[in-house]
Amino acid sequence: MRLIDMHCDTLWALMRKKEEDLKNNTCAIDVEKLKTADCLAQFFACFIYMDDFQGENRFTQAYEYALEMIAYAKQEISTYPGEMALATSIEEIEQNRKEQVISSLLTIEESGILDNDMGRLERLYAEGIRLLTLTWNYENCIGSPNSRDISIMQQGLKPFGKEVVERMNQLGMLVDVSHLSDGGFWDVIEHSKEPILASHSNARALCPHPRNLSDEMIRALAEKGGIAGLNLYPYFIHESGKITLDDIAEHVAHMYRIGGEDVLSIGTDFDGFDEGTSEIVHMGQMEQLYEAIKKRGFTDRQMEKIWYKNALRIMKQI
Repeated sequence: MRLIDMHCDTLWALMRKKEEDLKNNTCAIDVEKLKTADCLAQFFACFIYMDDFQGENRFTQAYEYALEMIAYAKQEISTYPGEMALATSIEEIEQNRKEQVISSLLTIEESGILDNDMGRLERLYAEGIRLLTLTWNYENCIGSPNSRDISIMQQGLKPFGKEVVERMNQLGMLVDVSHLSDGGFWDVIEHSKEPILASHSNARALCPHPRNLSDEMIRALAEKGGIAGLNLYPYFIHESGKITLDDIAEHVAHMYRIGGEDVLSIGTDFDGFDEGTSEIVHMGQMEQLYEAIKKRGFTDRQMEKIWYKNALRIMKQI
């Protein structure tokens, strides 16, 4: 079964493991594991850990680091031309599929690097970025992050954030609300003319972490034609951080009951966490998760939607 994974932090991990590469490494994702998972397309996040940057020009430093990460990603991907290829359009994804090459799509996680400069968004698009996760865990020029602090959680998009969403719609970029405050989520629902996605977020009804989506949010996402990518971070599955494949499958079943089959997708968040205990720890084990979800009564057609077709649909549309 072909797979599209909407989010991983492998690039960030590899840039800290200078002796390793994308082909073979100790990360949760590498070329061989992607092949084992029959991956059609992998979204690689250029994750910006803002704690690494200090001072008045920290967002400029972070933006420059993002450009370095993009260059690093392109270099790594180009090293394996018969196995991986950069994709910036649905046409390139389809061509790569015909050639049996894994499509690699680049994203930004922490859009504070724009620092109120729309020119930076244009540059990132030109460099091949096709998805922006609007916030990470800190307030930025776009808006506020998810938080256990209700006053923060209620904050919506800033004026520049609304302009960014509008311009992303025009460019054909995916607007990602994972990590965003609830207030920001509802502003994106209102202001985006295109379907949006939560690339790596689960069901808050099952695990009450603010990073997860409420039933109302899942329903709104579905009504707008958007998708939510199943996140495999144990603490977003269960408060204990100790999870089984069945625990993960329950989130899929719940989101299906609330939003229907068209809202379901995969966003592993692999290499973005190292806490908790799970029965699945790397991309090469995705078949086990597939079987666990299917046992919940999902048909082959529905599993195709979850595994790749819903993600492919939203990319074709945007």
